[in-house]
Amino acid sequence: MTTPQLATMSMTGARKAAIMLVQFGKEHASQVMANLTEKEVEMVSAEVARLGKLQPAQVDDVMDEFYVMATTRYAGAGGMDYARELLEASLGSERAALILDRLEASMDDIPFNFLSNADPRQLLSYVQYEHPQTIALVLAHIPSALASSILANLPLEVQTEVAHRIAIMDRTSPDIIRQVESALQRKLSSVLQPDELSTVGGLQPLVDIINRADRTTERLILEALETRSPELAEEIRRRMFMFEDIVNLDDRAVQLILRQVEPADLATALKGVPVSVRDKVTGNLSERGRENLLEEMDLLGPVKVKMVEESQAKIVGVIRSLEDSGQIEIQRGGEADELIA
Repeated sequence: MTTPQLATMSMTGARKAAIMLVQFGKEHASQVMANLTEKEVEMVSAEVARLGKLQPAQVDDVMDEFYVMATTRYAGAGGMDYARELLEASLGSERAALILDRLEASMDDIPFNFLSNADPRQLLSYVQYEHPQTIALVLAHIPSALASSILANLPLEVQTEVAHRIAIMDRTSPDIIRQVESALQRKLSSVLQPDELSTVGGLQPLVDIINRADRTTERLILEALETRSPELAEEIRRRMFMFEDIVNLDDRAVQLILRQVEPADLATALKGVPVSVRDKVTGNLSERGRENLLEEMDLLGPVKVKMVEESQAKIVGVIRSLEDSGQIEIQRGGEADELIA
C-alpha cells in the first residue's frame, strides 16, 4: 500500500493546506483562515485558486496524511479518539467513518507508532544502552514530548551524541527502520499493554525535542553541540526562536528588547513581516518612536532579503542574550511556570 507520505511527497505544504480547506467547505475553511497570518492566507489562497479539478486519490492521500500527523505527533493524548472527534466535527460522521477506516489501516505503516503511548521511564530503560544511532532513530520518529523526556534523562555524553545524530540524519533505509522497530517491539512487548501495541531526522525534529526540554537540558545539549559543530548549534538556536516569534513575548520583554536594538536594524527587520509582528513592535513604542520607525521604513525603500535576515538575526541575538541573563523569559513547550506573588 502506498503511504500518504509517499503519495504527497512532491506537494508543497501550501498546496496540501489548500486541498484540506476545499474539503472543509466555506464555513469551516473560513474559521481556519482566520487563524492564519496574512502571508499564510495569501499563499494558501493562491494555491486554492490554482487547484482546478482534483483527483480523488490526491484528496484521500492529503486527508490521510493530515490525520496521521494529528494522531501520532501533534494530537498528544488524543490519539484516534481525538482524530474521530475532529473528523466528525469537520466532515460529518459518514465521511469521518470512511477516512478513519483508511487511517487505521495506514497506521500500521508508521514506524514506531506502537510507542505513541509508551511510559517514558519504561522506554528509557530499554533504549539507554542502545547505540546512539539507534536511539536517534527512535527519538526522531516518536512524538516530541516523549522524545524530549527520553533525551533529558540520558547521560550528557550520550545526549550530545544522540542530538548530533538526529540533526545530521537524512534518509534511512526502510529495512533498517523496520529491523530496529521489530527488535524494540519485542523487548517492550512484556511491559506494553495490547492496546498500546498498535524522511526521518534532520534539524527540525531535534529543535522540537529541545523546545520541549527543560532549560537546563536545553543549555547542556547546545553547549555540548557547540564544541562539536558550532555551525550546527547556531542553526538550532536560530530555529528555536524565529524573529516572528516576538509576537509571543509579553510587552515588557518587547520594550526591553527595543531599547537595545538599533533603529536602522529594527526598520530593516520589519520589512515584509506579517502585520501582527509589525503591530507588536509599534505597539510597544511611544507615539514619536512609532512615527520615526515608520518614516525610516519608508525611506529605506526596497531591501534585499539577505539584509532583512541579517537585521532579524541581530535582534534575535539580543533576545537570546536577554534570556540568558534572566531579564526576559521565553516559554517553551506550551507550559508556563507558576508565578508567586
